[in-house]
Amino acid sequence: MVRWGRYLLALVVVSVVAVVLRMDPNQPTHRVPQPRQAVLLFAGDVMQHTPQMEAARRGVAYHYESVFESVQPYFSSADIAVVNLETTLSEEPPYTGYPLFRAPAALAHALARCGVDVACLANNHALDWGAEGVRRTARILDREGIRRVGVYRDSTDFARHNILRLESRGLRFALMNYTYGTNGMPVPQGMVINRIDTLRMARDLAAVADVDCRIVCIHWGHEYERRPNVEQRRLAAFLRRNGADVIIGHHPHVIQPYVADSSHLCFYSLGNFVSNQRKRYCDGGLMVRVTVTSLPDGRLDLRAEAIPVWVDKRAGYRVVPLVDRDSVVRNDACEIFRRDTRILLSEGL
Repeated sequence: MVRWGRYLLALVVVSVVAVVLRMDPNQPTHRVPQPRQAVLLFAGDVMQHTPQMEAARRGVAYHYESVFESVQPYFSSADIAVVNLETTLSEEPPYTGYPLFRAPAALAHALARCGVDVACLANNHALDWGAEGVRRTARILDREGIRRVGVYRDSTDFARHNILRLESRGLRFALMNYTYGTNGMPVPQGMVINRIDTLRMARDLAAVADVDCRIVCIHWGHEYERRPNVEQRRLAAFLRRNGADVIIGHHPHVIQPYVADSSHLCFYSLGNFVSNQRKRYCDGGLMVRVTVTSLPDGRLDLRAEAIPVWVDKRAGYRVVPLVDRDSVVRNDACEIFRRDTRILLSEGL
């Protein structure tokens, strides 16, 4: 009996030691990695034609908050929100529309209040007001806390912002921005405009191997064409081969179809986010909400939701999302845009 008692006592001691060892906080633990997830929002061309500025004017001041009021919930709920700013900015007149865009600084203030985090500047109107336009636009965006990419005041600015590195919810992003041209405007001495150049783009993409998701916003294609052309498709394939995970296209001023799978997204054109272009297909565009998930096995999972928006000129150019029928203006042009968009996206490429 004594030997059995000693044996049982030994078992109890061993069991207690084992429990203590398992509970020791200094012992290494093996936790299963959890997915990391962030939501991105992209919108199309932010333009400012003269009638838009006249509608926003109140005496000597300009007010744009009502323009973005209906879409603000989409921007404020995103972790990173990006637009294509297709105008230069200024704190003082003259303010001009097409063909040389120069809009009040109040526009940037309203975009910041809406929740815009990044403005892509590499587009064909980037140099509409020359070197001073570049400097003023950069200064105003910096003051409003909107990050910028694609156009740079000097080599120092280029080195700092050329590849825009962003981080949200544990995910690291790199955003790059390029344009096909600047309407023949020469680049002012010392300034840099990112042009579409395959060698340059491949080099930029190779330089960001340490991020989770690579985004290319690109100004390409032909205006008013509702299908991507051969050059757009060729460039999209090139960018994908060189590591671009998300491609967002601008410039045609109309929506073009997109391709999407869980590992790659290419939206060829988001159309107009806000403008005074009223002809068919041009009076609206897409917002794209992208959910980016980094899986425990290292793979990237991409899910996209395309949200059509229409510009209600009668309500001061208010941008209206077309997902909630109760919020949509009962208007023939709006219904035509909604139907055209649904058919285009359902047909795909």
